[in-house]
Amino acid sequence: MSSDISYTTEEIAKLLKISKLTVYDLIKKGELPSYRVGKQMRVDAADLEAYKQRAKGLQAAEQRPAPAEPVSFQPAAVGAGGTRSVVITGQDISLDILVKHMEKHTPGIRPLRAYVGSLDSLIAMYRGESDIVSTHLLDGDTGEYNLPYIKRILVGFPYLVVNLLSRKAGLYVQKGNPLGLKDWADLSRTGLRLVNREKGSGARVLLDEQLRLHGIQRDQLQGYGEEQTNHIAVAGTVAAGEADVGVGIEKAAAIVGGVDFIPLIEERYDLVVLKSAENMPWIESLMVILRSEEFRRELQSIAGYDLSRTGEILLET
Repeated sequence: MSSDISYTTEEIAKLLKISKLTVYDLIKKGELPSYRVGKQMRVDAADLEAYKQRAKGLQAAEQRPAPAEPVSFQPAAVGAGGTRSVVITGQDISLDILVKHMEKHTPGIRPLRAYVGSLDSLIAMYRGESDIVSTHLLDGDTGEYNLPYIKRILVGFPYLVVNLLSRKAGLYVQKGNPLGLKDWADLSRTGLRLVNREKGSGARVLLDEQLRLHGIQRDQLQGYGEEQTNHIAVAGTVAAGEADVGVGIEKAAAIVGGVDFIPLIEERYDLVVLKSAENMPWIESLMVILRSEEFRRELQSIAGYDLSRTGEILLET
C-alpha cells in the first residue's frame, strides 16, 4: 500500500528532478513533512503526493488571471511538534559529530545534513537553502581561506564566521610515490593522470587556484574532467591505480589505505551562519558546543585535526 511507502531525500530529488539541497529546503520550510530513521531523513509517499498536488494547484493559479483575492501558498516556518529544521552542509565527519551534539543540547531544532561542496554551500546559503555552511575555499591571491569568498557571495547579509578546525590538504599519490611527486608544480608533468573533485568543492577550488598560480593549463592534465564527489573516492581511485594523483585531505588517505599523502597546505575549515532573530537561540547553543570540552575531546580522538582555533569568531557582520 502507498501508506507503507517512504522515500529518502535522494529518491525525492530524482523523482522531482531537483537537487538534494532543494529537498532539504522543502523539509526545512515544512512543505515536506519528514522523520528520521537512524541518520536518514524519510518522507512518506502520501506526504510527497500532497506536496505535489499543492504545487500543481499553485502553478495552475499562477497561470490564471489574477483573482480579486490573491492566491498564495505560505509554507510553515517550523516542522511537526514545533521543531525547526536546520540544514548543515559539508562532508567532514566533524559535522556528523556536531549534529549529534546539537541534537543533544539544542532543543527545538532538527539538524539535517546535506553533503554539498563549499562553494555550492555558500550559494545555497545566499538562496536561503542552508543554515550552517562549512567551507574550505582558498583564495590564491591572498593566501586567505574562506573570508574572500564569503564577503563576495553574502554581500548585505549579517553573518558569523567561526572556525571549526584546521587540517592538512595536498596530493594523493600511489603507494611509495613511484613518480616522485613533491609539490603543485609537478602537476605540469606530461602524461600525469589526475582524478578531480566536482565543481563547487573546496578541493576543486584548491586545485584550480594552484594550477592558476603555477601557470598550468587545465587541458594539460589528463583526467581533469574525471570527477569524484568526496575525498575518499578520490583517494580510492589513486589507490586502485586508475589515476596517478588527486587532491584532498590527509584523513581520507588514512581511511582508504594503499595510497600515500603529500601534505602541501594547512587549510582552515570554517562555519558560516546567518544572523537573524529566529536563528540567534541555536547560534548561541552552537557556540557553546564548539567551545565545550566535550565536543573538543571527541574531535581530538580523530587524527589530523588542529583544534587550536576551534570556536574562534573570525568575522562578524
